[in-house]
Amino acid sequence: MIEEILPKGVAVAELFADRPGAMLFEEEAVAVQRAVDSRRREFTSGRACARRALARLGLPPVPVPRGERGAPAWPDGVVGSITHCEGYRACAVAMDTQILTIGIDAEPHEPLPAGVFDMISLRTERWALARLPSGVHWDRVLFSAKESIYKAWFPLTRRWLDFSEATVTIDPSAGTFHARLSKIATVHRGGLLTELAGGWRVADGFVLTAIAHPADRAASLVSEPLAMNL
Repeated sequence: MIEEILPKGVAVAELFADRPGAMLFEEEAVAVQRAVDSRRREFTSGRACARRALARLGLPPVPVPRGERGAPAWPDGVVGSITHCEGYRACAVAMDTQILTIGIDAEPHEPLPAGVFDMISLRTERWALARLPSGVHWDRVLFSAKESIYKAWFPLTRRWLDFSEATVTIDPSAGTFHARLSKIATVHRGGLLTELAGGWRVADGFVLTAIAHPADRAASLVSEPLAMNL
């Protein structure tokens, strides 16, 4: 399903149930050696999706261990993202010559738990979402979009991005979203990363969001040359 909101050049694999017999490389197993069974199963299925997606790029099966802040550590030349929620696991990967960064997220199409919406949203976002058409849990779409934003942001910057540091605008008719970032970070030849954009979809009880910024448009991430040490 998530493939429909990702561009050409991105290889996708998804599962709707944990894959029996899926195995982990030793480097991966370390991350879940003390985890509960449900966590081990979702992690293992996510890595199974990763290897299927890498195979669609023509790459051999390799470990995808947890890296800094838990982000997947991809092989050289590869960018990607993994997501999982109850009943769904997915991975999207691409060669960095085609795609600069990827962030994907899947959530149940349900309202956020009490209190969470106010924690993850800005006042302007709450005002805008209240005016969108009914039938979609826009609070969950916003949360998922911000998760995808962070997953796309972190590999480029190696810095934390708080929910309050991305102001998201959702287009309900186009199935897209745009994020204006208030946190300054250096990326791509010393420029400043100021915005990211992606797509969203609601299908089969899930909210799906994705960002995949083409490498040939990397300059659009740069607002001006870096003139200070950050």
